[in-house]
Amino acid sequence: MERIETDLCVIGAGSGGLSVAAGAVQMGARVVLVEAGEMGGDCLNAGCVPSKALLAAGKAAQAMRTAGAFGIRPVEPEIDFAAVKDHVARTIAAIAPHDSQERFEGLGVRVLRDWGRFVSPTELRVGARMVVARRFVIATGSRPLLPPIPGLDPVMSLTNETIFALRERPEHLIVIGGGPVGIEMAQAHRRLGCRVTVIAGEKALPKDDPELAAVLLDRLRAEGVEIVEGARAEAVQPLGEGLEVTAGDRRIAGSHLLVAAGRKPALDALDPAAAGVEVTGKGVKVGPDLRSSNRRIYAVGDAAGGLQFTHLAGYHASVVIRSILFGLPSKATALIPHVTYTEPELAQIGLTEAQAREIHGDRLEVLRLPVAGSDRAQAEAATEGLVKLMVARGRPVGVSIAAPHAGEMIGLWAMALASGAKLSTVAGLVLPYPTLNELSKRAAGAYFSPKLFDSRVVRTAVRTLQRLLP
Repeated sequence: MERIETDLCVIGAGSGGLSVAAGAVQMGARVVLVEAGEMGGDCLNAGCVPSKALLAAGKAAQAMRTAGAFGIRPVEPEIDFAAVKDHVARTIAAIAPHDSQERFEGLGVRVLRDWGRFVSPTELRVGARMVVARRFVIATGSRPLLPPIPGLDPVMSLTNETIFALRERPEHLIVIGGGPVGIEMAQAHRRLGCRVTVIAGEKALPKDDPELAAVLLDRLRAEGVEIVEGARAEAVQPLGEGLEVTAGDRRIAGSHLLVAAGRKPALDALDPAAAGVEVTGKGVKVGPDLRSSNRRIYAVGDAAGGLQFTHLAGYHASVVIRSILFGLPSKATALIPHVTYTEPELAQIGLTEAQAREIHGDRLEVLRLPVAGSDRAQAEAATEGLVKLMVARGRPVGVSIAAPHAGEMIGLWAMALASGAKLSTVAGLVLPYPTLNELSKRAAGAYFSPKLFDSRVVRTAVRTLQRLLP
């Protein structure tokens, strides 16, 4: 058995693992990268990238149906579902070289394409090789969670790992799960000509601000997506060439079933207990420094048991690199934005209104600015939505946005919250006209308007100064 000694062994070639490996090797560390599946992980192959490509195809189809607002005769698009999936595959292929084995070997990383399994606190068996490392980073990501529903067939049910390979258009897609993945796939497939029913055990988009979630859910319903809330899927059974899902007092017949009911960390094959790594139901138990119970082993991204976002995994990589390479104290403390990439998009950074009220009580001020107040939104006939700003003591503590390109707009607020900026900083920005981000500046300005324009003291001072100034 070949014995490989290295400074750092990274397990998993998704966003977090690739970022750690690339950063460490380029700063002089010896790095081994272990990946049994596809390079690029879930995000590239079965998550962020293909879902956004499918949503883009759906958006193009919907634009043809709604062109009447611009004086263009609307038409029902002819959709070649297999060709849409070719677009998805081309998108993945265009990005894949950046995450490829060839690129990382060119950087100096030794890439082992096999399963890894801990055999001791310092050793990982990878096929016929034994990797002995001073530090390990677990970046194995997560897998779709299949809930224990009677009759649910793991082979016949679609998940994010299999739905993008489907080349025949579903006649009626049933989605179990009303979170961002389920909602994104619901809108994309509806716009591509499928009948769609979403079954949400409680509320759809339960982690988002309900006021803004309602904007998106109303849009989906208007487009023909059926959203069944407060009815858990209780049983699945075959029905002709399709299936039937029992949810509460409803029996819903469909041709295909997508399960988007959450994810679980992909740790089973790794045997973390053999390395002295404590694991909970959510993932590897880590501290703020992302170290596990074995201080030589870190976990990042979904494997670390927190929020499951690609950009969070990338941020985790920067935290552990600082600690592993330089021995410096480093903790994960960043505010993490998240976005549902539907139309309109739904974005959040910091506290929702409910969370902010619980923490700040009467000190909280909530500002709302309708998207319809944006000249750019009016020009593009895309006026649904709202910018909602939570403010405590002159500083933003949370921002919720339902708007076109909300994912782009939230970046300004991510910067503001991360830097501890006052609202006056945002209100004082000069932004190009017309852009949607003017809404953010105007929302910040709305905080000061009543203090300036409705103040008797200010009006009296201005009148006095006007008499005194030369």
